[in-house]
Amino acid sequence: MKLVSWNVNGIRASVKKGFEDIVKDFDADVFCVQETKAQDDQVAEALKSITDYELFSNSAERKGYSGTGILSKKKPVAFHKDMGVEIHDLEGRITHSEFDQFHLVNVYIPNSGSGLKRLDYRAGWDKDFTNYLKELSKSKPLIITGDFNVAHTANDLANPKSNFNKTSGFTQVEIDGFEHMLKEVNLVDSFRKLHPTTFDKYTFWSARGGARGRNVGWRLDYFLVSESIWDKVKSAEIHDQVMGSDHCPISLEIEF
Repeated sequence: MKLVSWNVNGIRASVKKGFEDIVKDFDADVFCVQETKAQDDQVAEALKSITDYELFSNSAERKGYSGTGILSKKKPVAFHKDMGVEIHDLEGRITHSEFDQFHLVNVYIPNSGSGLKRLDYRAGWDKDFTNYLKELSKSKPLIITGDFNVAHTANDLANPKSNFNKTSGFTQVEIDGFEHMLKEVNLVDSFRKLHPTTFDKYTFWSARGGARGRNVGWRLDYFLVSESIWDKVKSAEIHDQVMGSDHCPISLEIEF
């Protein structure tokens, strides 16, 4: 089974940049998107020509903001939105497809914002998300993917020293939240597990200063897999050659 995840930075803009061809080229069983920046009906309209997949999406109350979606060739057992915590469930940040063998959670975790003004909210979000995943994992193993808005270690961004505790995505609060989730839910970071010494592969680059051309990036996007099914994972890759967003797609191949 092949899964792909991509923060598209606006699904309607992405479609104009060749999103449909990229989906065809990957030929994944499941294709997850984050930051759709559109309402559910607008997402459906933008993707109406992609007929090989069933679409499940979750939009924010605020128009043109956040939003997630799952394109699936295989019909899931069930589809769910959000984590059931009112303060967090207004921004379309979670789409969850339940399959026979596992739960797939597609997530766009909140950015802590300029000046770290949303860091306290982010810390609470991380705790509640961890509790949500722990409960979910009681019934089936998990595959969690998306934009986690955190570089886990200094090896996951080009300039760790200048960004630590100054820039959203690399504060100790965010790192601790991510590590707590990995430990509490028994999750494996698939790319890092399979590529332990690859430190120049990133999934996000700022639009400023020619960062992508110079590969001054961050690894913010992950496929996390329950330890109980880790032996089924065949590959985990970062596709930084694919353009069309400030993020690039990532993929996971797993044998069920």
